[in-house]
Amino acid sequence: MRISRQALHDWLPSLLWMALIFSASNDAGSAQHSSRLFEPLIRWLFPLMVQARVDEIHYLFRKCAHLAEFALLAILVWRAIRHATPNRPPPWRWSQAALALLFVALYAASDEFHQMFIPGRCGQVSDVFVDASGGAIGLGLLWLVGKLRKRW
Repeated sequence: MRISRQALHDWLPSLLWMALIFSASNDAGSAQHSSRLFEPLIRWLFPLMVQARVDEIHYLFRKCAHLAEFALLAILVWRAIRHATPNRPPPWRWSQAALALLFVALYAASDEFHQMFIPGRCGQVSDVFVDASGGAIGLGLLWLVGKLRKRW
């Protein structure tokens, strides 16, 4: 099977981003390890903050990171799907956005499944929802920007 140069151009950013997400799913990407960087920064900015509040901020920071990484994945996958469609359809199609979101949700589920086999990590269904929500937010922002710029 030969992969065309155009298909590689269209899908390579998505595949590279997915590889980055996959690599962050190892033990080094766990909350325990990210707190080593995050907690000293919070302590430096807010030296009197109680530990429970630091933990809450760290948790929210990690969930926002999930939202952002899967928002970008959804946009990259949408771009690849859009470019793969023959006869260049109109710039925005809800069916393409839905397919991109489905792809992102399935990848999020596979990522959480993968984490179940990593010591120090655990797969959580709630993270699949957070990740899929990030994908939906990314696609929603893409649609909004396109609408404001009168591209679709």
